[in-house]
Amino acid sequence: MRKLLFIAIVCMNSIVYSLEQTECMPIGLKCEHLVNPLGIDTPKPRLSWKLNDKRKGARQSAYQIFVSRDSLALAEDKGDRWNSGRQSVSDMLIEYTGPDLKAQTKYFWKVRVWDKDGTACTSSIATFETGMMGTERWKGKWISDNHDIHYKAAPYFRRTFDIKKPIKSARAYVAVAGLYELSVNGRRIGDQRLNPMYTRFDRRTLYVVEDVTAQLRSRKNALGIVLGNGWYNHQPLAVWDFHKAPWRDRPAFCMDLRIVYTDGSEETITSDNNWKTSSGPITYNNIYTGEHYDARRENPEWDKPGFDDAEWQDIRYRNPPSSIIVSQQIAPIRLVNTYKPQSVRKIDEKTYVFDMGQNMAGITQLKIRGPEGTVLHIRHGERLYPDGRLDQSNIDVYYLGDKQTEPFQTDIVTLSGKKEDEFMSRFTYKGFRYVEINSSEALPMDEFTLTAYFMHSDVAAAGKLETSSALVNSLWKATNNAYLSNLMGYPTDCPQREKNGWTGDGHLAIETAFYNFDALTVYEKWMADHRDEQQPNGVLPDIIPTGGWGYGTANGLDWTSTIAIIPWEAYLFYGDPRLLEDCYPNIKRYVDYVDSISPSGLTTFGRGDWVPVKSQSNLELTSSVYFFVDATILASAAKLLGKKEDQKKYEALHKKIKAAINNKFLDSSRAIYASGTQTELSVPLHWGVVPENIRDRVAANLNKKVEETNFHLDVGVLGAKALLNALKDNGYAETAYKVAVQDTYPSWGWWIVNGATTLLENWDLNAKRDISDNHMMFGEIGGWFFKSIGGILPDSRQPGFKHILLKPIFPKGLNQSSITYTSPYGDILSSWNVRDGAVIYDIEIPPNSSATFYPSENIRNTDVMKLEAGKHSLRLDLK
Repeated sequence: MRKLLFIAIVCMNSIVYSLEQTECMPIGLKCEHLVNPLGIDTPKPRLSWKLNDKRKGARQSAYQIFVSRDSLALAEDKGDRWNSGRQSVSDMLIEYTGPDLKAQTKYFWKVRVWDKDGTACTSSIATFETGMMGTERWKGKWISDNHDIHYKAAPYFRRTFDIKKPIKSARAYVAVAGLYELSVNGRRIGDQRLNPMYTRFDRRTLYVVEDVTAQLRSRKNALGIVLGNGWYNHQPLAVWDFHKAPWRDRPAFCMDLRIVYTDGSEETITSDNNWKTSSGPITYNNIYTGEHYDARRENPEWDKPGFDDAEWQDIRYRNPPSSIIVSQQIAPIRLVNTYKPQSVRKIDEKTYVFDMGQNMAGITQLKIRGPEGTVLHIRHGERLYPDGRLDQSNIDVYYLGDKQTEPFQTDIVTLSGKKEDEFMSRFTYKGFRYVEINSSEALPMDEFTLTAYFMHSDVAAAGKLETSSALVNSLWKATNNAYLSNLMGYPTDCPQREKNGWTGDGHLAIETAFYNFDALTVYEKWMADHRDEQQPNGVLPDIIPTGGWGYGTANGLDWTSTIAIIPWEAYLFYGDPRLLEDCYPNIKRYVDYVDSISPSGLTTFGRGDWVPVKSQSNLELTSSVYFFVDATILASAAKLLGKKEDQKKYEALHKKIKAAINNKFLDSSRAIYASGTQTELSVPLHWGVVPENIRDRVAANLNKKVEETNFHLDVGVLGAKALLNALKDNGYAETAYKVAVQDTYPSWGWWIVNGATTLLENWDLNAKRDISDNHMMFGEIGGWFFKSIGGILPDSRQPGFKHILLKPIFPKGLNQSSITYTSPYGDILSSWNVRDGAVIYDIEIPPNSSATFYPSENIRNTDVMKLEAGKHSLRLDLK
């Protein structure tokens, strides 16, 4: 009877539990901000989740995390590795604090949460798998072929081995100096591109973990690896001195293939002298210029078990490129979007030009038949000459290589004559909209000959915008296209001419980045690159990573403030202090260095307002403002991390800098900074330097300055970051919006009405320099729409959008806007329509979050409102 009663109770509990799950469910489980990641190296990984609960006031009152090596045990709530116990807090980002994790081990985890009513609900099971967790566990050797840095052809490697027992799991751990592609039994592993990511190779090298369980088979198996030069062995000359990098060498790799059998035994196949090497059809590769491919040298069997490698050579052992080999924990680069030509223009029998309709970063795939030995030059660029031919003059200006034998942004393919040849570069990418193919023989081509792939770090979308303004919608899309084109494991300036990680471009667009994409892992990697590149005295280069270029006299605060601004913005957007904590010593070293060379609190260390329309702004003013910003962030970080003495020191420093700026540059009687350019007025306003008692007058002067230009920009990159925010946040939202949607020169909209599908590097379409057509340094515009017409802002007192500041504007001429941002707690919706003199404002606040709504200047009879989680609809009367 007791047994039957127990069964009945269990069944009833199961029914109740099932009903509970429909009300509240933890979802979106991540480890280290990644979904079910492989290769976790950190000993205390971060675990996070969201709450699926549509009820008003939905919140988490407590949580309990279970971590186990046994999924069945976990299903029974047995966290044999870690059971956090019930924690009566609303936190949804938790650092693992259980017993030490074991290397190369798969862990299962789930979270139980208690909702606002104290009802429990439990997530599905997620996983994470640890990596090497230290260099001492590597068994393989670093190997390469027998050529030097000048040899052009890519090295191919292979080895065979036998498997005699059933397999439970198999992981390939691949560390590479350069780039690689791995194949098993003739099949390429995975869909990731350009692995591993670019780092300062002599200080930190990345490895990638590949799941190859499904590709292995009983008996004979073959492994194949092709290596590319990447940034490790930059062969053609360029002004950035890539070819002089201290790490430069022939590409090499180290590999452990760890096989776990069903009987519990293990075996590791390593990189050693059992491998053989040769060259193949990739006769040249350079990430900056292109790839050369000879289809006559193909051998489709080279990476299969039965291939005869008697003529292949022995490998050569190499020293590791660095003493630090760490797991690549980052959103990978993939081929994300596919484009077929919008038009194909025949120039002559041997020349065709393809218009892909979209400027992008990526590669093209060629499919064509032709006589053996026919050579095709596949040239990529952003512009056309009036006669329809490809124009590369705006992007090849810094390339110093041999443009005949190693042409810029050009793949060279030699046909086999035996079949329809296919080619898609492996170890390079280009920035382009147009492709010109020149053939040594007359060959017919059509829209099926060429396909383009938009390639970038495959970060998930976080923002969505749709308004009644076609220009706003187009600007948002163009900004995102430019951003993604410049995200290749680190943020770059342009995907063609440079591919450099310019620091200024990175921090100027960081809010746009975080409003639109879940890109934290990319910036965590890039900030590690900053830590690698920082000199002992605190100085940073203005391109990161770098082979040595960029430690000049102008690599100052307006650019290299990335070290402070990006960790702080990551904290605001994600509520995660890890990056700020990791970078704290580096921020401190950087600020201390600037302080040592700027005893008065003022500095000229910087580049200034780069690429202005016409007005030149004071370098000392803008650089000193960024010094103030960095000191302010450092003081706030010290407070957050409990460093009280540092907090006092840097609070005093930021007050000193602010006073020095205002004493020298502020004319209080006129409420003007310096000469009163748009940049000189907006930068102090945006960054909080202006004294409160004069703030309104300075803002009024800025507004007047913009009105004098008929609502056009007269700024460079620093002003473009500050201007719209300074206006909107100081009572001039209408002016800011008019500037944002201006469509005559100079403006962001001017680019769009002239056919741009990405953001440009120069306001002037006919400029003679700084003329990339796919650039991100003016990228503030894409994020500003979220801050203005969406009004979605983080609260530094409850970061990560635990509490949301809603400050939307409702500008004249815009009748509808719907903006969604996926925060760490879920989707925030800020959507409104103008009807009959009123705004119908629909809001959604995610579970476990709250908001405060602040009415804009053109709303009457409405007070500040506190909003709980859930849906809200407000009617707001316009003045």
